[in-house]
Amino acid sequence: MIRRTGLVLIAALGMILPASAEPFHHPFGEWREYHRDWLAACPDAINEDATDFYGFSCFASTNSSGLPAYKLTVLRNRLTGDLDVAITIAADTDQTDTRRPLTLSFGGGQVETFDFTSDLETRYNTVNQFFVADPARREKLLDLMRERNAVTLGVPVKTPLPNKQVRLSLRGVLASIDFMATYARRVADY
Repeated sequence: MIRRTGLVLIAALGMILPASAEPFHHPFGEWREYHRDWLAACPDAINEDATDFYGFSCFASTNSSGLPAYKLTVLRNRLTGDLDVAITIAADTDQTDTRRPLTLSFGGGQVETFDFTSDLETRYNTVNQFFVADPARREKLLDLMRERNAVTLGVPVKTPLPNKQVRLSLRGVLASIDFMATYARRVADY
């Protein structure tokens, strides 16, 4: 009995220690930390005059590498503290059909539909990253992302298929938002 309790205690400590690890400094010049299926990052410097979000934002997104890449990104403006949400679509062969809506389907039947011309917008120097335009819809989307553990992204593509369905994990969203709040103002020379 004591041996089993000891093994359970060691196993529990083994699961806790990686979760309490400190963020690491990446060679690109930013603090990064993995939160389950999300990666959060805050650059070392704040550039108020930057023409892209990287200069003045911390950001966290679903992990994806290679093509095709479909991901959700939450951004924290380091100057105002505001949160933003973007959807990235970087397909290798499928072309996005922006005449049809993009969907985010949460468990329990909650489906959010976004029109590319009125509900989403591109900003900065991006062509494949779509930001939620309406602040009220953005807040509703952030609330759903905080409450759920996954979402299915429905991307309209220019093929015979009606939509490309991509399941994205939301495990790590809350910790990523906390990380960004903590590291957003940690710049030694600011």
